[in-house]
Amino acid sequence: MKSTRMIRVIGIQQNSDGEESTIELTTEGSVYEKNGSYYILYDESEISGMEGSTTRIKIENNKKVSMKRSGASAVDFIFEQGKKYESNYMTAYGDFTMKVTTNVLDVEISEETGKGKIDIDYDLKILGGVRTSNKLQIQLM
Repeated sequence: MKSTRMIRVIGIQQNSDGEESTIELTTEGSVYEKNGSYYILYDESEISGMEGSTTRIKIENNKKVSMKRSGASAVDFIFEQGKKYESNYMTAYGDFTMKVTTNVLDVEISEETGKGKIDIDYDLKILGGVRTSNKLQIQLM
């Protein structure tokens, strides 16, 4: 059964020079369970810099999180602790190939209330350049 929830997304990114930037978005979205996996669906906003995009998160067995963003920008991320995945990030400014290495993945969602959190600590490398360390926290309220 699909339920409406307030969703808070906090992203912290640190570049190779140690400079840190934080983006926080609180929005209304949907949460539902299907075939043993949880799904979170919400629209991005101007605050995240991805206005016109929709994000869908799939949580499998609390051990694997897939994030698919579609719309004005498109990307598929897979977060699984200790594993590396490569994906393409499509933006209005061009397409980029990225490698994501998940260092920590912690999922705590209550089956009874549908409330909880996802904490992800990962490294991101855009091929041919930028490397960043990232923390992503998603709270279902």
